[in-house]
This record gives sequence, structure tokens and C-alpha cells, in this order.
Amino acid sequence: MHSDHSALGLAKLPVQAVTDGLDIAKSRPVQPVTLLRPHAAARAARFFVEKFPGTPLYAVKANPSPELLRVLWESGVTHYDVASLAEVRLVARTLPNATLCFMHPVKAEEAISEAYYKHGVRTFSLDSIEELEKIERATNGASDLALCVRLRVSSDHSKLSLAAKFGCDVADAAPLLFAARQLADVLGVCFHVGSQAMSPRAYVDAMARVKAAILSAAVTVDLVDVGGGFPSVYPGMEPPPLEAYFGAIKQAFEDLPISYSAELWCEPGRALCAEYASLLVRVEKRRGDELYINDGAYGALFDAAHIGWRFPVSLLREEESRAPLHGFSFYGPTCDDMDHMAGPFLLPNDVQAGDYIEIGMLGAYGCAMRTKFNGFEAEGQAIVADEPMASLYVEAEPAISARVVKL
Repeated sequence: MHSDHSALGLAKLPVQAVTDGLDIAKSRPVQPVTLLRPHAAARAARFFVEKFPGTPLYAVKANPSPELLRVLWESGVTHYDVASLAEVRLVARTLPNATLCFMHPVKAEEAISEAYYKHGVRTFSLDSIEELEKIERATNGASDLALCVRLRVSSDHSKLSLAAKFGCDVADAAPLLFAARQLADVLGVCFHVGSQAMSPRAYVDAMARVKAAILSAAVTVDLVDVGGGFPSVYPGMEPPPLEAYFGAIKQAFEDLPISYSAELWCEPGRALCAEYASLLVRVEKRRGDELYINDGAYGALFDAAHIGWRFPVSLLREEESRAPLHGFSFYGPTCDDMDHMAGPFLLPNDVQAGDYIEIGMLGAYGCAMRTKFNGFEAEGQAIVADEPMASLYVEAEPAISARVVKL
């Protein structure tokens, strides 16, 4: 598609490259615009493909954009963690040669059957005997399955816990591992340390539980999947380098009592796509320390509203602001009082209605969790050539522009 930028507020923006968010802000868009950075996603993908000591599976739930899936594929990611039949169909349609791994531990029997027979899925996760029996029925006792038993591990080192809903306790794992071994061509163990793990210790501690479970079951394990949780960078959440995580995982993996040819997998989601997208919003009103903007909790800012995460922000103006920084909260465009992002988001104190703000690091979950509640939605998109507002992959951060305040 090719349309003039003057139509930004009226129709979906063509995905075409511009320099940065300021180029878009100059056209005064009425609706929010998602700024896409395929080069950042490609860089993150190459980093994992080249440096993780095993095979990375992209966790599709973090951002299911077909355009992003193609960028990751072209950058060397061949395996995809799909958690629903819709995701199976999406990736199968978008990347016909990709390896799909159905890593949700509780699946509909019909979903398992379609995934296996229609889409070639052979890898499934489970955390109970009931799920194992379901997989066996749905695949008619297939002999070519890779079955990954999910263990419950601690989320103590992560900002968002995933320790409550799924996973078999280590103390109960032996009979499940033994039963899965009888059906599986490839037997795996998997876990998830929680989202935004801030220390490599999260994986070291989890691998200790994997070791205990394998020893208790006395089975041969062919695959260890350390799941997701690999972090990105947000204000107040600056994790160690990813190489530290990879090194700790490799050392723990080599200490496991597993098959000599066992594979090591991981499931990065946030770490591959957080830097892929940011959001350009317009200030509709200022009330003291509160800015009313045209996206919010029911759009890309779910995490900012509901779990209180801060995101980097930039005031986009052609003229440099010399005002001191001030902490603001945001209200989104809907009628709901819960459409509130507490922040604080630090911006020049002269920000006012009509200004444009870029909110960074929203490629993970922000784009994926949008709704059309109350009739508000963000359809505009543009590819930009500048660097993301924070990065784990850029060795030297670019200099801060005089016209932009980044925090």
C-alpha cells in the first residue's frame, strides 16, 4: 500500500520506512501509530541463533505479527513455540517449513489432533498423566512424538511469576516421566522461570530441579527446554548481559544426567521482540501531572496499567525543550478509570495537549494484547530506521538527540 502521510488519522498507515518517529509526528496523526523496527528484531534473532548454546524457539504469544514471524525466520529462527491452535495455524500458514512445538501443557484434544495430523506438529508439552493420555488418544498412539514434561520451578528471580498455573512438582515427576518415556520417541523436560528473569540464577536453580526429577525417575532424557523468561531493558529493570544467562544455562546443562546427544532448547519471546516496536501517541489533555493520551490499558499499555511497569518515553518535537523533567502519569482514551498508567513517566515539564510522545519497548505483549474496547484502536504502522530506545544488543547506545528526552 502507498498512501500519503496526511491520511494517518483516517486510514491504516502504509508500512513503509521513514527515519524515526518525528517524521510521523510532523504529519499530526489523529490515531496512535506503531513504529516497527525489523532491523532490531533481526539483530535479536541472530544473537540468539549464534550465541545460545542450543536451539531457540520463538514464543509466538509475545507478538504474533506475521511480518515479525517472517523477519525472525529470515534471521535464522526455525522453531516456534505455539500455545494454541490459532497460533499453530498462523505459523503453519506464514512459515510452512517451520518446526512447530505445542508447548501449552493443557490442550483441547481436538487441537492436538489437528496440530498433529494437519500441521505436522510432533512436539507437545504436558504436566499430568491426564494430558499424556489425551495426547496418546489424539494421535492414536503415534510413535514419533517428542513429549516435554513441564516441571514447576520458582519465579523468585523474575518480575512476573509463572509458577502457579502449570508444572508438575519435582516430587511427583517420576511416574509422569516414566509414563511419557514409554510413549515418546524423544523425551524432554521443560520449565518456565517466569517473565523478565533478572538473574541467570533463575535458570541454574531450575536446572537443579530438572536434575533431581531425572534422577528420581531413572529415565533417559533427550531434550531439555529451559523455556522463556529472557529479559529486555526497561526503566528500573536493567538485567545482566544475555551472555551471562547463556553461560549459566550451558554449564548447568552439561551437569545433567541426560543422553550424550541430548538437545538444549529455549523459548525467548520478550527478548526477541521487545525492541521491535514502539508507539507514537498524542497528548489530548494535560491536567496537572496527568496526561490524557490516545492509547492505554486496553491498547498497547496493558503492562503499564495492570502491573505498573514503566516504559521509556520520548517527547517528539522539532524544537528542543529546555524544561526540566517531571514525572507524569497517563490516562488512556477509554471511559474506564482503570485505563490509567501510574508511571512515573519522565518528560519535559512543558509537555502539553497536541504534543506527541513515543513510548518504547512495546514490541513484546503490547502489540499482542490490544483490544478495540470503547471503539479505540491503533491501526497505523510505519517502519522506522532508528534504533530502539533501549537495547541488550547494541554495544554502544546512540547519543541522545537534543530534541528527544529518553529515560
